[in-house]
Amino acid sequence: MVREAVDEVRRCRRDKEMNSQLYSKLTVRGKVQVKSSDIQVGDLIIVEKNQRIPADMIFLRTSEKTGSCFIRTDQLDGETDWKLRITVACTQRLPALGDLFSISAYVYAQKPQLDIHSFEGNFTREDCDPPIHESLSIENTLWASTVVASGTVIGVVIYTGKEMRSVLNTSQSKNKVGLLDLELNRLTKALFLAQVVLSVVMVALQGFLGPWFRNLFRFVVLFSYIIPISLRVNLDMGKSAYGWMIMKDENIPGTVVRTSTIPEELGRLAYLLTDKTGTLTQNEMVFKRLHLGTVSYGMDTMDEIQSHIIQSYAQVSSVQSNGNSASSTPSRKPQPPAPKVRKSVSSRIHEAVKAIALCHNVTPVYESRVNGASAEPEGTEADQDFSDDNRTYQASSPDEVALVRWTESVGLTLVNRDLMSLQLKTPAGHILTYYILQIFPFTSESKRMGIIVREEATGDITFYMKGADVAMASIVQYNDWLEEECGNMAREGLRTLVVAKKSLTEEQYQDFESRYNQAKLSIHDRALKVAAAVESLEREMELLCLTGVEDQLQADVRPTLELLRNAGIKIWMLTGDKLETATCIAKSSHLVSRNQDIHIFKPVSNRGEAHLELNAFRRKHDCALVISGDSLEVCLRYYEHEFVELACQCPAVVCCRCSPTQKAQIVRLLQQHTDNRTCAIGDGGNDVSMIQAADCSIGIEGKEGKQASLAADFSITQFKHIGRLLMVHGRNSYKRSAALGQFVMHRGMIISTMQAVFSSIFYFASVPLYQGFLMVGYATIYTMFPVFSLVLDQDVKPEMALLYPELYKDLTKGRSLSFKTFLIWVLISIYQGGILMYGALVLFDQEFVHVVVISFTALILTELLMVALTVRTWHWLMVVAELFSLGCYLASLAFLNEYFGIGRVTLGAFLDLSFITTRVFLWKVCVITLVSCLPLYIIKYLKRKFSPPSYSKLSS
Repeated sequence: MVREAVDEVRRCRRDKEMNSQLYSKLTVRGKVQVKSSDIQVGDLIIVEKNQRIPADMIFLRTSEKTGSCFIRTDQLDGETDWKLRITVACTQRLPALGDLFSISAYVYAQKPQLDIHSFEGNFTREDCDPPIHESLSIENTLWASTVVASGTVIGVVIYTGKEMRSVLNTSQSKNKVGLLDLELNRLTKALFLAQVVLSVVMVALQGFLGPWFRNLFRFVVLFSYIIPISLRVNLDMGKSAYGWMIMKDENIPGTVVRTSTIPEELGRLAYLLTDKTGTLTQNEMVFKRLHLGTVSYGMDTMDEIQSHIIQSYAQVSSVQSNGNSASSTPSRKPQPPAPKVRKSVSSRIHEAVKAIALCHNVTPVYESRVNGASAEPEGTEADQDFSDDNRTYQASSPDEVALVRWTESVGLTLVNRDLMSLQLKTPAGHILTYYILQIFPFTSESKRMGIIVREEATGDITFYMKGADVAMASIVQYNDWLEEECGNMAREGLRTLVVAKKSLTEEQYQDFESRYNQAKLSIHDRALKVAAAVESLEREMELLCLTGVEDQLQADVRPTLELLRNAGIKIWMLTGDKLETATCIAKSSHLVSRNQDIHIFKPVSNRGEAHLELNAFRRKHDCALVISGDSLEVCLRYYEHEFVELACQCPAVVCCRCSPTQKAQIVRLLQQHTDNRTCAIGDGGNDVSMIQAADCSIGIEGKEGKQASLAADFSITQFKHIGRLLMVHGRNSYKRSAALGQFVMHRGMIISTMQAVFSSIFYFASVPLYQGFLMVGYATIYTMFPVFSLVLDQDVKPEMALLYPELYKDLTKGRSLSFKTFLIWVLISIYQGGILMYGALVLFDQEFVHVVVISFTALILTELLMVALTVRTWHWLMVVAELFSLGCYLASLAFLNEYFGIGRVTLGAFLDLSFITTRVFLWKVCVITLVSCLPLYIIKYLKRKFSPPSYSKLSS
């Protein structure tokens, strides 16, 4: 109780810390600071860049001139790309901040809902004629748990507390009880039954004489030592000791045990459900590979690209400085009459790099140094404002930022972008301007994005496009290398993009523009008509290059996943990210081993499709499954049992596009259908519901806040620490607790057996064998320390446990503590209890008064020897505990001799010290102890010789 109270107080402190973060609230009198816990619906809250949004808000104003901002949502939905949010036009147009209080307006919002991807509402301004109505959608919202990535935003709070989207998506946390505790509870119930049965048997053997009912109760009290009351105390102290050992382990620094009731669960996991973003990956993209078809550039040859770029722009500028900049086409562009001439590598690199630098949705942002506003490029000022050290890039996808950063590193820098134009800086420092004519954004259906630009210097119009290889293969001109190279890059775990271009004449573009604008105005089938218009351009495009970007994995993810797989733990990756990305990371992290097939579950929307897909999947053997959240939902609605059965046979499962509630649902499915222990590991707010649902959960302290690590039972700083946490600490905790639990039960049963033998010899009298003080001493000072020192026992060294993860596999079968091992301990207790009591009575027929001291001394020695028999690796504290307990017992023999008589002290049955020191006493005690313990030592030796357990083979 006390330990759980301490856990709760710590939790409360952490929550308080989160709730007392300060935010600026806008009032009529200006800005005031409020705690996040005091924010109410209707407050106007100002949130700075990189600050977390404290409550669900409608986006009213921003410091950005565009009237929009980016937010990071990976704590909410697990997606790594930034989302664009747009202000309410009516409030953004107001000249100053204070004017928000001079207008009369209200926001209508729908009732709180689970769906984080949709919102319906209205903004109405009443004080103008006619009233202004604006519809509000998801684009105008700022949900709590997201982080502002650009500018300063002002919003009006619409939901707080339990009505916020992020809170609605978390499940109620439950009190977690370990499997070991449940098993021990079952055994304790069996022991209670045994106690009652034994008492009834005793009374029956008496022949139900006299007040037999009273005798029955006396026997129940006499045999109450069968029930191990000290078991709970010992186990709880043991759990605290394991928690302390985990937190003190120097190999996994920063690990925190937040729930100290379930360390043994770490030793019995069968399923590990992990998040992807921030858990397996660092969410940092790095450009790794550029492939031009005939030549490939890796990280070590990027300087060649740089020299080609410098060279080609030097040629261009020399041509332009001759004064014919408008008339002559720069040398890098081949003249239309000779299309078939093979271009030099230099010009092809130049084209590819320029395409990557232009075809994207990235905006460079400058941290303003002077009085607030970011400087606008004007004439000569441009160079000083575009200094490299205070430029950051913003985009909805980290992949795009990686590409633009790379073009900067090879010499072509994106320095400015607005809605109408892009400006690039060449290695020599010249600024090239391109006018943006059209942008076709990336969608999950089209899997590609395009842009049409006009170069200011030459007036050339070019259509650039980049996208996934599946989408681009049919658009680019025929080639023989694209598919093969994409496969090669994917096997390395790189995310590939195909870049292509098409030069357009003025007439071609005008023709396209008129068709495109017409399609955009149509009312019926607008999306189809727009797509058809764009598709007319997407034909026979010139393939420029293939890029490979790596989402860097966390340190040592591959060996850790390998270790867990060898330990028999099945790993499921649940992510909110896209299918391609998830598959890519599953391969690069070796979640799916190289020789394994991947079965991608086709999107299904109804019962029939789900049935066909499941049948197709059933025919596959030993292959990993990749499934999206929507298809999963359909399968679970109609074929829950069949789906779970099939998925559990897979070596690995990847679920992409999962909502937070779906993650928790998958955890609960596994718990219901498999009876195995599940563990969830994550780092973001979107993992909290999964973490709370799992039997045991691990949070990683990520870059994006601590929500997951606060909600979890254990918190670690890096994914690789999970290997040691499970293989060493989890395994040890479980094996130690199992040994400790059974030993405490044995300690109670042996003394109850002695009481039973004693009573049956004395005509089934309900007389206690030992005085109360001896019984108290037996369970505490005489045997507690050696028994508790079992929490220091280990069968193999930590290095061995990590080297042979197969040892962990044995634990999931639960053989360390089962009815079989329990029965063995019961038999040992009955044998030893019988021997000790009969031995004492047989050998001491003359001095009957000394039976108590003889049997009790033999009992204590037997217990100490049994601890020594159970220990597998000695620790100096164990030796100290054994000697200390023995010393305490010998001291009490000398000083508390009145307790060693039979019956009442008043009968004068005192123990004379002279007897203890006689040889007769010593050899008889030794004989009894030997008979009770020697057979067990012999059995253990024979067992180690003829069928040794797996760990002993390693330690020898």
